Amino acid sequence: MTAAKDDAFKSSFIHPRQNVEADKLFRACVKLEASDLHLKVGNPPMLRVDGTLRPLDRGPMDDEEMVRVCFPLMNERNRKIFEHDGGADFAYTLEVDGTVWRFRVNLLQQLGHVGLVARRVNSWIPDFEGLNLPPSIERLCQYDQGMILLAGITGSGKSTTIASMLNWVNRRYRKHILTLEDPIEFVFKEEKCLINQREIGLDVVDFEVGMKHAVREDPDVMLVGEMRDKETFMTAIHAAETGHLVFGTIHASSAATTIGRILDLFPQNMHSALRSAISFNMRGIIAQKLLPSIKEGVGRVPTVEIMYFSPIVQKLILEEQDEKLPDAIRVGKEEGMQDFTQSLKDLVDKQLIDREVALQVAPNREALKMALKGIQVKEPGII
Repeated sequence: MTAAKDDAFKSSFIHPRQNVEADKLFRACVKLEASDLHLKVGNPPMLRVDGTLRPLDRGPMDDEEMVRVCFPLMNERNRKIFEHDGGADFAYTLEVDGTVWRFRVNLLQQLGHVGLVARRVNSWIPDFEGLNLPPSIERLCQYDQGMILLAGITGSGKSTTIASMLNWVNRRYRKHILTLEDPIEFVFKEEKCLINQREIGLDVVDFEVGMKHAVREDPDVMLVGEMRDKETFMTAIHAAETGHLVFGTIHASSAATTIGRILDLFPQNMHSALRSAISFNMRGIIAQKLLPSIKEGVGRVPTVEIMYFSPIVQKLILEEQDEKLPDAIRVGKEEGMQDFTQSLKDLVDKQLIDREVALQVAPNREALKMALKGIQVKEPGII
């Protein structure tokens, strides 16, 4: 480690909150309503505003400035992780005009240089209407047991949607909500629920230990973060089997392909048992993408696919007929299901997104064109 890096680390332990240079960049992120801050050596700081990266009006950052700005953000634990893994994830908080803002920070190394990406987390949790989410999502919040997954790429709004769903529960039921997060993003204000939020590395060593503790902590509703490996998924599905309502996220492009994404975490000889566990314990999968909005005052809106685990969906999964799941979603409109085509049509009809944007991201352009013209497509036979 260079002398500059070592000095930056030492100073961070003595004056952990006197990081004026970094705070200026985080404040700019808040003031300009950016979703993300990107720092890379050789470039000026960049902000993602309404989905587009925009450079700040200043010169590029060099290695010395990058170390001076970024390293004091880390505590001793994150320093060790960064040195061992070449990157570290942690939360950072900052007060701006009387409001405390949280940032989900990833400090990384690339081509021998230090870099940073920080996601701004809203200090309030919007409701479904404020997020332009379909009201049928409320149904998933009313279950007492089972698993609900949010699918999508990084930056698709999964965490915000889950926070909105948990807050829906918080406002209506007297339950115990327990979250295991790495790091904590939204900090909930208790209304009717008792809420405990545990951060991996800060409050508990890892997800496995956190889940082992969770069964002794009497939760009704649990958030277990990202399904990134088979251990996390197995502990989450076990919690669902034993009477808890479990929320989680996964990187998948659609509700239907999420099944294959889960199976890919496990060896082939476990797939049959997993299909059974998924079929009987999963309550719904929500897949979403964020799109630029044309409505004044609205930055981006989600296009959302919803798959409930109806008897037809359960049967198809058990029989390994995953290719028919998109058809099951289309014919499940009366049960509250919708595919991306229907979601995109609704967003265009409500004048929330541009027609051309909808066609660019549509999984099936022709189907969307017909839907926008009001042409009803004959539903396929599934079984």
